[in-house]
Amino acid sequence: MITRLSTLFLRTLRDDPADAEVPSHKLLVRAGYVRRIAPGIYSWLPLGLRVLREVERVVREEMDAIGAQEISLPALLPRDPYERSGRWSEYGPGLFRLKDRKGGDYLLGPTHEELFALTVKGELSSYKDFPVTLYQVQTKYRDEERPRAGILRGREFVMKDSYSFDLDEQGLAASYAAHRGAYQRIFERLGVRYVVVSAVSGAMGGSASEEFLAESEVGEDTYVRCLESGYAANVEAVTTPAPPTIPLDGLPGAVEHATADTPTIDALVGWANGAELGRTVTAADTLKNILVKTRLPGGEWQLLGIGLPGDRGVDLKRLAASLEPAEVVLATEGDFAKNPFLVKGYIGPRALAANGVRYLVDPRVVSGTAWITGADADGRHVVDLVCGRDFTPDGTVEAAEVRAGDPSPDGAGLLVAARGIEIGHIFQLGRKYTDTFAVDVLGEDGTKVRPTMGSYGVGVSRLVAVIAEQSHDERGLRWPAEVSPADVHLVLAGRAKGGDEEVSAGAEQLAGELHAAGLRVLFDDRKASPGVKFADAELIGVPLVVVVGRGWKDGVVELRERFGDGGSRDVPAAEVVAEVVRLSAR
Repeated sequence: MITRLSTLFLRTLRDDPADAEVPSHKLLVRAGYVRRIAPGIYSWLPLGLRVLREVERVVREEMDAIGAQEISLPALLPRDPYERSGRWSEYGPGLFRLKDRKGGDYLLGPTHEELFALTVKGELSSYKDFPVTLYQVQTKYRDEERPRAGILRGREFVMKDSYSFDLDEQGLAASYAAHRGAYQRIFERLGVRYVVVSAVSGAMGGSASEEFLAESEVGEDTYVRCLESGYAANVEAVTTPAPPTIPLDGLPGAVEHATADTPTIDALVGWANGAELGRTVTAADTLKNILVKTRLPGGEWQLLGIGLPGDRGVDLKRLAASLEPAEVVLATEGDFAKNPFLVKGYIGPRALAANGVRYLVDPRVVSGTAWITGADADGRHVVDLVCGRDFTPDGTVEAAEVRAGDPSPDGAGLLVAARGIEIGHIFQLGRKYTDTFAVDVLGEDGTKVRPTMGSYGVGVSRLVAVIAEQSHDERGLRWPAEVSPADVHLVLAGRAKGGDEEVSAGAEQLAGELHAAGLRVLFDDRKASPGVKFADAELIGVPLVVVVGRGWKDGVVELRERFGDGGSRDVPAAEVVAEVVRLSAR
């Protein structure tokens, strides 16, 4: 196939788009791959669509290789299945909801567990039909509050979602392992640098859950790992090792102190170290109490107190993951005004208990630990308030920020932190959805068997941005050969007007020979200056660039590589096709 830039629907830009924050967004727009239609909504132009289709091809090949079968379900879905599963409410404002002309409720599908379960229920009835894995590559919709970074975080995106149905837990484990291996092969073929981390299931439900994160400084996901053991987890899935409890006998009694002007942890620590308490006090010795509000789907807002060591900030994403499916927001000034027992800067656990406010603490707050914390009155704190003696939490919660240097939950060493972009997520769902829809089949012994499910997603369109994020330089994109929109970019380096006829004829001849060798050729035959053509070749990012210029008369062309060290060299014109074929096959 020969694609001529003189007729290609393409316009490259010299300046970055005003709303672009990350390299992939800037380069995909400048190189003419995508165009913004609305916040979080993008059109795919010819070159971009080619890359997207190549990513889809790789995904399909690896899914087919594990025996998965492709189907296609609608994106416009009725309310009832999601109402029955609870996710019509659980998804909250992230769901696109709409009504038809008759007043019926519909949604634009964010994910399809419900529909796949119902599809299997309608088609399969015997143990002989199992195991089965179905998948689709389809457009999904989520009403992101702040879509950003181009196609990295959009409202409309292409995703591969697959679902395994097995008759027992051993079968589910095998399906999960097969998908895990397929995902590793997909990302390796695409040249993506990634890590696999433990994750939380969130609104998906289920038990075992792992994320595939592309390594990137612009990623919105923070993960940690232990270099000694290989432990790795998204911060929302990190469990805090709890210290041993301390016997209550012999501990000093709690004493209330006047601590004027100490509404912050820093001010409180300063007071404590000047109060002759007989020990040096750090922020870790204080108990910070944060007020939030939670609401279960369809329920009312409820106050919730969160207690954690004062040297830690609250990670709202970790807190939200711990309280899923409840919504979580910080308490407002209005909430404090309505509840005068809440004294901002001086909240303690005793007033929360006395007023029926549920109180959850960090796992480090164990029985016998003594704390400096609020006394529920302006300018007053309590010293040596002991957990298990002076107050009793309602439970523990993972809400504190995770930091580099924290002990690994497996006890093998310390954690290091990095950022990544989620590109895949696999879940062992179990029977959450087959229970919801009573998906039963006849077992080998004649009794009913309820299949167990796995759910597996890959962000197909997001992968285009991820590859661009990881594979670019200061001049433009550098596509891996597996997903490049062409195998070779042929540049006719003639003058802007006219040019040497012999060189032009040579470029046409070479384009035909490259095509005959089975290569996809992007041929820049435009009447533009060599400088413009070279800049566009570097921006577009095809891995191999062949320049036909003055050297053609001497039987020489220039071969540039946009991968590796990005070098260039002269190659005899008679040998360039074989050389391009050789390099393309690497």
